[in-house]
Amino acid sequence: MEILLGLLIITIGSIGVSSSYIPINKIKQWSWENFWMMQGIFAWIVFPFLGALLAVGENRSLIDIWTQGGALQAIIYGVLWGVGGLTFGLGMRYLGVALGQSIGMGTCSAFGTILPPLLAGSDLFHGKGLLLLIGVSIMIAGISIIGYAGCLRNKNMSEEEKRAAIKDFALTKGLVVAFLAGAMSACFNLGLESGAPMKEYAVTTGCNALFAGLPVIFLVTIGGFCTNASYCIYQNIKNNTTREYFSVSPAVFLNNTLFCALAGVLWYSQFFGLETGKSFIPQDSTLYAFSWSILMSLNVIASNVWGIILKEWKGAGLKTICTLLAGLAVLITSIIVVSIAQQ
Repeated sequence: MEILLGLLIITIGSIGVSSSYIPINKIKQWSWENFWMMQGIFAWIVFPFLGALLAVGENRSLIDIWTQGGALQAIIYGVLWGVGGLTFGLGMRYLGVALGQSIGMGTCSAFGTILPPLLAGSDLFHGKGLLLLIGVSIMIAGISIIGYAGCLRNKNMSEEEKRAAIKDFALTKGLVVAFLAGAMSACFNLGLESGAPMKEYAVTTGCNALFAGLPVIFLVTIGGFCTNASYCIYQNIKNNTTREYFSVSPAVFLNNTLFCALAGVLWYSQFFGLETGKSFIPQDSTLYAFSWSILMSLNVIASNVWGIILKEWKGAGLKTICTLLAGLAVLITSIIVVSIAQQ
């Protein structure tokens, strides 16, 4: 029962992050770099810090937790992940919510699940390691099918239909960016793994075990914010868009800030849900190791539901839609295979 509760919490977080790019449609009179900077302040600074405070126990501080080892590695992995987070936004721009998140998160899932045990020297060809490898292989198959659905959509839709669904649609550029985003975004999970000493300290010193991993998330997002903020400032200077922050009316500024805050909290909900949900799953189980893949797979499924709602697949054709649904079914199968293995 506790495992089901953990999976439910992860699912709720997944639904949140898959909705986090929707508020961008409500932003007015700001360029992309302005929106990305403002939502990043909320997504990678404000809400992760508030979440980290939940883990602090009596007579303990965040500094006590962060000095237990792994903090620098978490920040460095966060800087690398920031490249993925930055290109993730570009992937949404060129491919749309559905296909962009499917390719990016799918790639992120595969790399993020396989790299930690590989770097730790684990055996992936026997026992639980083999189950993990099988689950990821099935997931990659699902990602490939969804990518093929995107190619079919590109072939079957006219240029007018593509632009109507996604303003800056560009398949080749979008696929390259999305794959890069996924590979680099996997560094987030590596950052979480490097923070294991901090999480263990938090649990053993009376901190709330449910929130023990949240201080590590803040360190990773700090690193990611540095990367994204640097790029946004560069774009502000290049495009002369810094003035846009305050050249709008107070009502528009408030509107944009509120929707950026909404995007930020929805984005953060995925990792808040991941860390709290994992606390209900036995650490020695394959399901625990596969939790990163479960989150990313659920993100892909939820993002495609949003893609359908936003009519990104409108006019794509029956074969394309059936291919998309087949890919989503394969992703769900990868989760089921690993879950059954726990029985």
